[in-house]
This record gives sequence, structure tokens and C-alpha cells, in this order.
Amino acid sequence: MPVMQPDEYGYHQAIKAFASEAEPAFESPEMQRLVWGREWGCPNDVGTLRVVLLHRPGDELGIVDTTKWDEEILGYADREAGWYWRGRQGPDLPAMQAQHDHLAEVLRREGVQVEYVTEVVPGRIKSSSTRDQVVAVKGGAIVCRMGARLRRGEEGPATRKLVSLGLPILRTIHGTGIFEGGSFAFLNEQTAVVGVGTRANLEGARQVEDVLRAQGVEMLKVDLAGYRQHIDGGLTMIDVDTALINPGVLPFWFLEKLKALKIRTIEVHHEDEFFTVNCLGVRPGRVIMSETSPRTLERLDKAGIEVIPITFEAVYRGGGGIHCSTAPLVRDAL
Repeated sequence: MPVMQPDEYGYHQAIKAFASEAEPAFESPEMQRLVWGREWGCPNDVGTLRVVLLHRPGDELGIVDTTKWDEEILGYADREAGWYWRGRQGPDLPAMQAQHDHLAEVLRREGVQVEYVTEVVPGRIKSSSTRDQVVAVKGGAIVCRMGARLRRGEEGPATRKLVSLGLPILRTIHGTGIFEGGSFAFLNEQTAVVGVGTRANLEGARQVEDVLRAQGVEMLKVDLAGYRQHIDGGLTMIDVDTALINPGVLPFWFLEKLKALKIRTIEVHHEDEFFTVNCLGVRPGRVIMSETSPRTLERLDKAGIEVIPITFEAVYRGGGGIHCSTAPLVRDAL
């Protein structure tokens, strides 16, 4: 029988004395501070917002050619190059930048640390919709995988920014999974929802669900109707127990589930613009929203929701609202 050498014996005794420990969990405040320097991530959609990721609209919009009208989509497009711009009015970059800068200033006044993705892939004209590039959950971030060719590649600059901040990446959607953050929402700290449709498929949802399951979070899957892209066209949480909804784009069973979860719903006024739901909670019961939705603003005021109204119309024309343009990285727990 071979004799264990003294150095090997000592090695095994050291391993025994300094055993591996699974607890506390990765997401615990203690481990987050020890390993990653601070508590990262968002365990909900309405806790006080601390850090947000933006991309200021820039030169990438120069690819839009207003001589290329596409009658089928009623917008400007180059199908071979892979871009489109809805409507007759092309990008007004100075107006977009001014409105985007005002959003950033409002966020700072609310005490939010604003971080920017400054790198951009040429021609990726939707890059200012940072919401779709990354989803922050408890303890870190999930890097998404864009569904459409005109957005594929935005993931790289966003990921490099997260790394520079020291934010842990819990998952990168891979394989044939597609997933964009606009189709994800926390309903509360134990329940999330994903809108499955053109920009988030079942494989992408499965990969996100793997992350949430390890954190004890249930994920609901809602099939979006037709060619709708994201669930944030139908629902945004605006308080601990309150959602702003467009009931016409959400299935009956999900509306009933919101009732079962004791989530109060406020419906957008049917005469207000499409992007009304696309707002951002900065703390419980306080949201940033387009000022061009006066009837819904009145409903929110009566319901006790504080609203910071801003102009964002020039950015809307590019297909992204206030919610689309902001990727929360850190929120307080409730």
C-alpha cells in the first residue's frame, strides 16, 4: 500500500480545514459587497432607481436615407442593409439628443447615477434602446440577444460597458435563444413575466427562467399578439402594487393573474399615444412619462401616482420610448 507523503497529507488537511462554502448565496448583500464591491442588480421594477444605462443617439442614425421610402412598411427602409425608420419624418438628431439629454438630467435630479454606452456598432440605429440589450436581476445582469438583424451587435458594446463597471454577468443568451429586455418585467420580487413573440422566443425565455429559478422567482410567459415586439407596450409596473396597462394587448388569463397577485391596474386612455405605457418608475409611485398623454396623466394623478412629465416625441419616432431608452442596473429592494 502506498504511503501518503507528508506534503500530500498536509495539503488534504488544509483543504479539510478551509472547506468550500455554498452559503451565503452569490446574490446576498454580504457576498455582493465582498466579491463585486457593491450590491448589483434589480430585484424588482419599482424600487428606488440607483444606476441606469443609456446610449445617447448619435452618428449611427446617419445611415437612414430618406430617399428610400418603403410603401409596404410606410417608412424608410433598406432591406438589404437591414434598417428601417417608421413614418414620413426622418430622424431629427439635434431634437433627439436634446430630449434624451433632458431625460438624463431628470434622472440625475432624482438621484440616479447615469452611465452611458458610448461605443456603437455602425448603422445600429436602435442602439439608444438600451433596455433591450441587458436585463438586470438580483445580483447581476443577463446580456440579451437581439432578435432582428438591424439590432444584432448591440450586445457587444453593452457587455463591455457592464464589465467596465464591474457588474457581474449572470448569463448571456446564446444558442438559438433570442431575448430583448423590453419583453421582461418584474411584477413583484417573487414573480416576473416575459412576453413571447417576435423579439423573445421560448428558448430565450427558458434561459432567463434558469437564472430566475435559482433566485426563487417564478416567471410567467405571455404570448404577444400578432407582430408585437415587447410586453412594455402592454404593461409597466409603476408602484409596488400598481401596473399601467393597455388591456387590449394582454390576454385575459394574465389580467386575471394580476388580480390574483393583488396588483391594481390603471388603464391608459385610448386617445393617448402608443408609447404612454412606455414609462419608467424611479421609485415606488413615482414615474417619468411623456407629457403628450394628458388623459392618462390625469388618471395617474387621481390614483396617487406622481408623474414627472417630459417631452420625448423625437425619440419616439425612432421606435423607442422612455422605458426602452433606460436599462436599470441597480434598484433598491422593497
